[in-house]
Amino acid sequence: MIPEIKIAPVHDDASPAVINLIIPIQTIEFNVNVTLEDQPDLVAINSNYHAGGGGFWGVFADEELVGTIALINTGHKAGAIRKMFVKKEFRGGELRLAQRLLDHLIGYCREIGIEDLYLGTVEQLKAAHRFYERNGFQKMEMSDLPPYFPRMNADSIFYHLHI
Repeated sequence: MIPEIKIAPVHDDASPAVINLIIPIQTIEFNVNVTLEDQPDLVAINSNYHAGGGGFWGVFADEELVGTIALINTGHKAGAIRKMFVKKEFRGGELRLAQRLLDHLIGYCREIGIEDLYLGTVEQLKAAHRFYERNGFQKMEMSDLPPYFPRMNADSIFYHLHI
């Protein structure tokens, strides 16, 4: 049976569910050496994302949080994508949750006048690289990132999309 899918803003009160989704994907599934202490934004979603004109969204399948995507509004008509994760059993297939999340974020960017999106990722997330490239993101060197891009220490691969 196909679950009911909903994308909605996520705030500080959902922080435990966000942490329980993201940390295992990073550390167990993809063996990325990152901890909750390295990501204080996960416990302060409102101040790190919503307050600056960005956003943090969750995709829910029958009320269960199964994916996230976040945007930092960096000014300069630009934004940084963060925290794009979908629970393994909800990836791919007919639900297309990652695509729906990205489309939602891009729609929001268009509404608020963001024209350039940047993101950083890690070597291990090969499927994510292919996903971004299929969606028109261009790989770029770290040295070519704008000075206002909020780089995460673990990130080693970077992308840009002009929308």
